[in-house]
Amino acid sequence: MNAPVISNDKAGFALTDTRFTVPGMRCAGCIAKIERGLSELDGVEAARVNFSNKRVAVHHDPRLGEDDLVEALRRLGFEAQAVAANPLAQDDRELKQLLRSLAVAGFGMMNIMLLSISVWAGAGGATREMFHWLSGLIALPVILYAGRPFFSSAWMALRYRRTNMDVPISIGVILATGLSLYETATGGAHAYFESAVMLLFFLLAGRALDASMRSRTRAGIGALLGRMGRSASVIQPDGSTKRIEADRLEPGMLMLVAAGEALAADGVIEQGQGAIDNSMLTGESAPEAVHKGGMVHAGAINLLDPLRVRITAVASDTVIAEVARLMDEAGQSRSRYVRIADRASRLYAPAVHSLAALAFVAWMIAGAGWHQSLVIAIAVLIITCPCALGLAVPAAQVVASGALIKRGLLVKDGSALERLAEVDVALFDKTGTLTLGEPRPDISALNDEARSVALALAQSSRHPLSRGLAHALQAAGVTPAEIEDVREEQGSGLTARWQDRNIALQRPDGDSAAMATHLRIGDNGWTLDFSDPLRPDAQQTLDSLNGFGISSRILSGDRSEAVEQVAQRLGLNARSAAKPQEKLDELEALKQEGHWPLMVGDGLNDGPALASAHASIAPGTASDASQQAADAVFIGERLMPVALAVQVARRTMAIVRQNFRLAIGYNVLAVPLALFGFVTPLIAAIAMSISSLVVVGNSLRLARAAR
Repeated sequence: MNAPVISNDKAGFALTDTRFTVPGMRCAGCIAKIERGLSELDGVEAARVNFSNKRVAVHHDPRLGEDDLVEALRRLGFEAQAVAANPLAQDDRELKQLLRSLAVAGFGMMNIMLLSISVWAGAGGATREMFHWLSGLIALPVILYAGRPFFSSAWMALRYRRTNMDVPISIGVILATGLSLYETATGGAHAYFESAVMLLFFLLAGRALDASMRSRTRAGIGALLGRMGRSASVIQPDGSTKRIEADRLEPGMLMLVAAGEALAADGVIEQGQGAIDNSMLTGESAPEAVHKGGMVHAGAINLLDPLRVRITAVASDTVIAEVARLMDEAGQSRSRYVRIADRASRLYAPAVHSLAALAFVAWMIAGAGWHQSLVIAIAVLIITCPCALGLAVPAAQVVASGALIKRGLLVKDGSALERLAEVDVALFDKTGTLTLGEPRPDISALNDEARSVALALAQSSRHPLSRGLAHALQAAGVTPAEIEDVREEQGSGLTARWQDRNIALQRPDGDSAAMATHLRIGDNGWTLDFSDPLRPDAQQTLDSLNGFGISSRILSGDRSEAVEQVAQRLGLNARSAAKPQEKLDELEALKQEGHWPLMVGDGLNDGPALASAHASIAPGTASDASQQAADAVFIGERLMPVALAVQVARRTMAIVRQNFRLAIGYNVLAVPLALFGFVTPLIAAIAMSISSLVVVGNSLRLARAAR
């Protein structure tokens, strides 16, 4: 997914898709600016922003190179880098930089405040001047280091005659620092170094909280493609085999796929039969029977006998790669969601600039002089600093996320809580979501001796049925027997010795992919039938969602018979055998009707739907791709965390709205005082800090929201 992908547009010209990382994106305005600006370039057909991953996908003429697009983004005010040149190890660089800057700002703020206490207490003359100089010596390197995220962003915007939220912040910090240096050099009574550093500290705190939420979603599509086999044994003309890397495979080659091996490419079976684990692609937990002439796909695991597969598609042409592309594109559409903080900040920058400029001009006209007018303008910039606004959302989201983690649900993206609070319809996959996704046997017919032997055998295999049998027996408190000479014969099962008797756990006669296994102890035998049980609280969860006004239905890629059975038990409408694109179409239809759909699924085939839905949740047993695409992940066998997530999300948004009212109320009261000269930059910084602490304190009430 990192390299450019060639495709064809409607006119038949070859176009290419190139992806860039743009870490400077901050809000919904950035999304519109980038997409509109790039789309206006000659040779660019479309540009899509994925805000969560801070990436831009550009569909363009190949004659328009990466350097041209990087320069175009730079002219829009954004530094950019091709994804291919951006390893995943660097994805958290922004968060680490923010945390380092926050630590430096906190250290500087505490030390400068200690020096300022003496000045506030009435120290004068040489003592006051010495403390001012010491404060300046600490503040200057702190401001230069901790202010880099704001200064670089503001400079990039101003360089291309644009503005953003960081421009007024940078102006306020620089003016406060410059005025403080002037006051110190001329022996003035006041210096405002603590105001500038305190301003940076609270702003960095809000930005670091927000970045920590976003960093959880930056695993990339690479985790999905990594599920394909990394290499394959290719049969040579002389009958020998040669191990070839997946990226060097070509259509027409003949692969020899051993039992337990993941396929590295799509193909058709030319020799062999048995069963494959295709759960990553279909979500179906039952082994899928395959035979000569059958189609198999990259990422599937051969469970039984060796297979000879003629390759038909490799690398980016495989089904799994197509699902990855669908997932990536679906994520672009959801990234257009405008977060509440972004909506609140759209008018902030021009409003603050206008107020500060108005204050300066008005006081100059009134004859106050440039010094007093500048002090008042700085006070306006500081007192209107968006610290409380910047903390209003991330503080609430971090507290709520912490409360949900204690209840078994991890929220990966801060905006997910906003979207979860809005959902009005829930779509559930069947296998692994409404059900446990792991075959469980009926062990009621087994006596204690048989259970003990069965557990000892099942623990020795990684076959899906063996894992399900072991889990069921362990849950029943069974202790495994002491067995010896354990052997696993591919395609047949397990054999061993126990108390001088032959024992075995083998597939029963008949269909090799049937959900059953046969336990043999000497001359005695038991056939164990498996099923995929519902999660124990599935009905309770659906009832809770219904109480929130959220209707539920099943949207599954599983076969009709299995889906219909579950739908009848839960009283839900259902659609079965849905392909990934059909799931996307279903979600799009709901959106067109004005709904906000929640998708809950676990299979690879659910990945695009999870990325496209207004909000999405995956179980902890889901494929890597589904967990990466989902907004939240729950662990354990219970489904109730899904309903709990909606409940906490709605409570969180109520607190966020309260935080905004508190922040706006503070500005309504404080700004007039600053405009009329009743507030110094120091008092403005203290007032700004108090407003931020009030917002944080209000957010802490969410710690009990998940109880």
